[in-house]
Amino acid sequence: MLELRNLSFQVPEQGSAKKEIIKGINLILKDNTFTAITGPNGGGKSTLAKLIMGMETPTGGQILWNGQDITDLNVTERAKLGISFAFQQPVRFKGIKVKDLITLAAGEKISTASACEYLSKVGLCARDYINRDVDASLSGGELKRIEIATIIARNTPLSVFDEPEAGIDLWSFSNLIKVFEELHEKHENSLIIISHQERILNIADEIVVLADGVIKAQGPRESILPELLNGTGGCKFYQ
Repeated sequence: MLELRNLSFQVPEQGSAKKEIIKGINLILKDNTFTAITGPNGGGKSTLAKLIMGMETPTGGQILWNGQDITDLNVTERAKLGISFAFQQPVRFKGIKVKDLITLAAGEKISTASACEYLSKVGLCARDYINRDVDASLSGGELKRIEIATIIARNTPLSVFDEPEAGIDLWSFSNLIKVFEELHEKHENSLIIISHQERILNIADEIVVLADGVIKAQGPRESILPELLNGTGGCKFYQ
């Protein structure tokens, strides 16, 4: 279970002023739950995801994972505890092959066939990518799909995805929906996905609406999604 207690995050502005990005958030995300975090641009969604992963350090509050205070743990330490993260803009790794990256993610020696299976799940033709370098020769969309393949290979109790639909074509996006469903239902993993996409919100168990650094709404998809869809730019949760 992931718990955020009065979590805050500020960044310096001109002079001694500080801008508060996350404002005292309290949130409990239960095990084996698919949570979608949505809301207007600039509302703090990506920042919250980075705080959960340890890429940013909160200026106040606590983060607990299965009862353990992980507020001061770094990214590597949180990864060892079973938390994965997929960037909105994936990182390039010069000098490493796609197969090697997937093998590292799996944490054990795997066959080429197994590595190819992970690539196929994200809509990539394995024979065209398995021996490619993870460098500038790959497009942003290709990198995003390879990164998601590594998340599947890691198969951690909690996976955090920051706008996974970015740079993904429609056919591959349909594949990703199936991937998320499989991760959640077959492997019984918890997912946190930052997204505006209705198709992703529609398969979540819980939806959290974040705007202006605070939680405007939280609850089962059945109660939150209709209000979001009917808002058409004037959703009360965004006010």
